[in-house]
Amino acid sequence: MSRDHVQSVERSAREAEPSPHAAEAPFLELLARGAAVDAYEEPVLLARAEAQPAARIAALEHAKLLALRVRSELEGRRRREAELSALFETAHDLAGLRDLDAVLPAIVQRARSLLGTDVAYLSLHDAARGDTYMRVTEGSVAARFQQLRLGMGEGLGGLVAQTARPYVTDDYFRDGRFQHTTTIDAGVQDEGLVAILGVPLMLGPQVIGVLFAADRRARVFEREQIALLGSFAALAAAAIDTANLLTETRSALAGLERANEIIQDRSAVIERASDIHDRLAELVLRGGGVHDVAAAVAEVLDGTVEFTESAHTPAPALEASRAEGHAVRYGTDWIAAVTAGGELLGALVLRGHPHLDPVDQRTLERAAMVTSLLLLARRSAAEAEQRVRGELLDDLLDARDRDARLLRERATRLHADLDATHVVLAARLDAPAVDADQEAAARRRLWSAASHLAATRRGLAAARDGGTVLLLPLVRGDSVTDLARRTARHLGTAVHEAVTVGASAAVDDLAARPDAVAAAYVEARRCLDALRILGRTGDGAAADDFGFLGLLLAGDRDIAGFVDRTVGQVVAYDERRGTDLLHTLDAYFACGMSPARTKDELHVHVNTVAQRLERVGRLLGDDWQSPARVLEIQLALRLHRLSAA
Repeated sequence: MSRDHVQSVERSAREAEPSPHAAEAPFLELLARGAAVDAYEEPVLLARAEAQPAARIAALEHAKLLALRVRSELEGRRRREAELSALFETAHDLAGLRDLDAVLPAIVQRARSLLGTDVAYLSLHDAARGDTYMRVTEGSVAARFQQLRLGMGEGLGGLVAQTARPYVTDDYFRDGRFQHTTTIDAGVQDEGLVAILGVPLMLGPQVIGVLFAADRRARVFEREQIALLGSFAALAAAAIDTANLLTETRSALAGLERANEIIQDRSAVIERASDIHDRLAELVLRGGGVHDVAAAVAEVLDGTVEFTESAHTPAPALEASRAEGHAVRYGTDWIAAVTAGGELLGALVLRGHPHLDPVDQRTLERAAMVTSLLLLARRSAAEAEQRVRGELLDDLLDARDRDARLLRERATRLHADLDATHVVLAARLDAPAVDADQEAAARRRLWSAASHLAATRRGLAAARDGGTVLLLPLVRGDSVTDLARRTARHLGTAVHEAVTVGASAAVDDLAARPDAVAAAYVEARRCLDALRILGRTGDGAAADDFGFLGLLLAGDRDIAGFVDRTVGQVVAYDERRGTDLLHTLDAYFACGMSPARTKDELHVHVNTVAQRLERVGRLLGDDWQSPARVLEIQLALRLHRLSAA
């Protein structure tokens, strides 16, 4: 066989060998055209049918898993973007509200679309008859259902209206928590509904209606979906309130036509309200912040408006505003609570306006609602970043992704530097929980505080093993112990509970050695367990802080460091002065810590032994003969002899 023929065969074999990136190509195409999940199995099945090499099939399987993970993340982000967009669009509709009959159907339609239910509907309270009636339906096909009226306490909607709390059932006809009536059950059966979620429409403490989402099959509604429907219910209530306000304003203008001065005053107030509504809508659309909202309201109302945290707002006025759903007067100020789904986020405070016009009061309240939407959007973005940070740390701990370049790129996007020296810290709450829900809430608070700390320190954080693990850079001149104690204090202050933190030794080159993070985490967990066993809850420590126990806790068994920390000053003194204090210590311990027997062993005067021991005490500290120190010193002496030998 000629050389040219051999080279041709080798070249053909190399060309036939699949490229490392060839396995990714079909999945990238599927991602690009938004294919269904089932389509991702086709490249693997085709490769198996063609009896391609096992390495090729394994590469396709790995690429498929990565592509499905990317697809899931993209779908989640699209869903969150759609939810926020719908809320912003509804807020914009509310800001320019002119027709209640146009806004309420839009809210119901968007709620049905985002929750993916078969039907969505809204009922309003009829004060004259004392019940609720269907106001808007979306997806309904049964006429009897669309004409239902629910008395207080009757059916799921009547229970929501009576208790002013959300209720959900995954099987309406088998749920005995509410009163079933023949009329209501017949209407629900005509519509074919099974799973129903209802949230109240609140104006202050008053329930003015109920917003529903329902499916014709069994379904469990998640907490996020309940909160989302609650946000739409708040917007619907605001739309009704705004429409009522506009009606009241028009009536007031008709009555004030007899007094030109009062007409002009009211016109100016309404113009300010319209101006601030337009400004707030613009702020929402261009992604403004809470301080932009405060500045816009301050300019329109000609006063000082600021956003304050709940802790820095007068509690009685804040609770009154939260309960009533309106701004309340506090001295010469007005306070409007900023809430979302029952959670208190802060307040908008208008200072120096003791006599606020009712329309301006409504303007302040609308600004508080827009502020809550902006805060929720900012929180969603922050939680997304926290999850990404946790995923990177999980990959480092589990050593799944060993591509150093990819790890560095992911860390760079999070403003983290894997080439810097880091410390792994294991944190855990120590206060006993009353029940599982309270324990889960406490863990979420710890994870949130740790994630915020990691983001501000250019590190990473993730929930793990019932606690939280952090990967923080070690600043030059700082010690691992100081970092552990600062972290324990910071997290404890943030969650208002004692947090214990165990730290590993410093680790380097994390991108190239991802398994080092897992080993460091094991060491940090050992230190955490040791702190809890020793009763040092709420403290932080590293292996070096436990004396000879640190040899058992540390992953690298730093024997030389332990010897140096324990008797290093005595060794250095002997080397500088040519003395033999180490030998004296050995003899002293061998003779049961008796100076009389020690002088016989060393063949010196007892005063010489006393002088040497006094010198040892000045070098090691006055407590060097305590039981714990004696044990450490004897262990260090033996290790020193072994290393010297």
